[in-house]
Amino acid sequence: MTSTAPARVGELRPNQLLHTFGVGAIADLPHLSVMLLGLEDWQLDRAQIIPEERLLAAVRKILGPQVATLRTPPYTPEETDPFGDWTRVGVPVGLFPRWLRCSNPQCNRLAPVTTGLFDLITSPYAPDRTRYVHSCRGQGRNRPTAVPARFVLACSDGHMDDFPWIYFVHRGADACPGGTLKLIGHGTTGEVTSVYVECSCGARRAMSEAYGEAAARSLPGCRGRHPHLGAFAPCDAPARTVALGATNSWFAMQMSVFSLPKATEPLDHAVSEHFKQLKVLTVLDDQDAGDVLQHLQCWPELEPFGTQAVLEAIRRHTATAKSGATGEDDALDLATPEWRAFTDPGATDLPDFKTRRTSVPATATEWLDEVVLVPRLREVAALYGFTRIDAPEWGVLGTDEHRLAPLSTHAPTWLPCAEMRGEGVFLRFQEDRIAAWEALPDVADRQKVLVAAHRKWRAQRNLDPDDGWPGMRYLLLHTISHVLIRQLALEAGYSAAGISERIYARGGTDPMAGVLLYTAAPDSEGTLGGLVDLGRPERLGPLLDQALDAAGLCSSDPLCAEHDPRVHGHLYGAACHACLFAAETTCERGNQYLDRTLVVDTLTGPAIGFFTP
Repeated sequence: MTSTAPARVGELRPNQLLHTFGVGAIADLPHLSVMLLGLEDWQLDRAQIIPEERLLAAVRKILGPQVATLRTPPYTPEETDPFGDWTRVGVPVGLFPRWLRCSNPQCNRLAPVTTGLFDLITSPYAPDRTRYVHSCRGQGRNRPTAVPARFVLACSDGHMDDFPWIYFVHRGADACPGGTLKLIGHGTTGEVTSVYVECSCGARRAMSEAYGEAAARSLPGCRGRHPHLGAFAPCDAPARTVALGATNSWFAMQMSVFSLPKATEPLDHAVSEHFKQLKVLTVLDDQDAGDVLQHLQCWPELEPFGTQAVLEAIRRHTATAKSGATGEDDALDLATPEWRAFTDPGATDLPDFKTRRTSVPATATEWLDEVVLVPRLREVAALYGFTRIDAPEWGVLGTDEHRLAPLSTHAPTWLPCAEMRGEGVFLRFQEDRIAAWEALPDVADRQKVLVAAHRKWRAQRNLDPDDGWPGMRYLLLHTISHVLIRQLALEAGYSAAGISERIYARGGTDPMAGVLLYTAAPDSEGTLGGLVDLGRPERLGPLLDQALDAAGLCSSDPLCAEHDPRVHGHLYGAACHACLFAAETTCERGNQYLDRTLVVDTLTGPAIGFFTP
């Protein structure tokens, strides 16, 4: 990663740039706090284009047709020369917050970096040591490090700003000329009640007044600032104090898809993937097309098939496209094409998508229709915006546009993405059994409780209470998924945070009822074979039995089993950190829409469990 100056200041993994430290997010480095800048500042000549038409079509539905490509973060392989060109390639960042505090306890000087009181010390051999220092010298001969100020302002419309220190300590009055500020903490707890900002004029104020009801009287209105863009926008939302590093300062808005087979033969699939580049050859004769083909970016992938075979595949693809045989689903319906690929009765063996069917365990034949092992899959995820203060509606694409903070000053023409590979196990449930369970009167009664909590949750956030309910089928499959993930983590060798889920739940004329549990990583960790091995019937059967047996009792029972989601407007019933909650990278709904009562009988819940004898 690079800053707006040429100095390198740290490193991040590619998938972190989507989940945790994307555009507009604050990255807390050892001695610096920086914000990732907007897309206009990225070096596109070092950013690889990732072909994934389904994902590109989906983000165009939300951001507009001007989005032309998906790209990986800029990257050049590391070399031994610490001053080589590779050190100037990365994701651009800018210092944020701009206010720093001297770490010398005898000084505690608080000032913006623009005052010139702090000097930047770079370290090309160890970029993590890059830091600002204060000239007060402190104890000994070394100059003390200047650390970021602990507080910033943010609003629910995605804006963020430096904390108004001068305004706050002087209670909105005109600042005293020549005054100097200090940020002082008393005691060892670090709580806001023991942190004070002081001015040399004698003004003093506790940081606790920047929170709660007192904040409305202590803070100015939001200025509509986007530090990552260097821009301001009109805003009437109230500003809130946010501690540096708080998890609610940035929530990614992203979507991901699996690379699905576009043809049964590897060559035809590869031609379909790269047809945007290859269509220029359709107007050339074979000799000229063969010469141009070898200069295209996709040629290394196609070269093993031979020039003539590739040209014939291009002609086949062109004829199929003209005949209209390649229909397209709704761009935002990402689940249906994946469901069709996983439930296709034939086996698939492509470089990025390989499936094979295995028998259902004998103990699960009454409710499980089929088990599909997925030794290879490729997932591509794209970041298309972010929110602050409140998380977006998990798993609901195209919503929250009013809170969507932009990634660039103008409408983006490309989006950052991450490419991951892994393996998984797909479970298809018996539709008749699911439909019969949904029709039970006791299940309908439980649905009334959960829907009431759902409506209250949305009303508290000024959202349409009648929208967004995923259905009891989804809650059932989602809960089963979390139950299985905990057991898989004990057996597969992956951590629970490394296993992800995809829920396929839909009723009606084209129903879906399935769960994909998979792992995907940008390195070899995603393809260790542990999940696929557990999908074999002799191992999956005992695993399912153990998982369901463990789900019946939570260490927090009876409190967990008795939880009424309507009291506080929660989106989960009998669920907590001790039994069902998973890591953010695992759950597609942010640990919402879970209820053990729907799966097994609990201590105090109604006897409506899907697996109740």
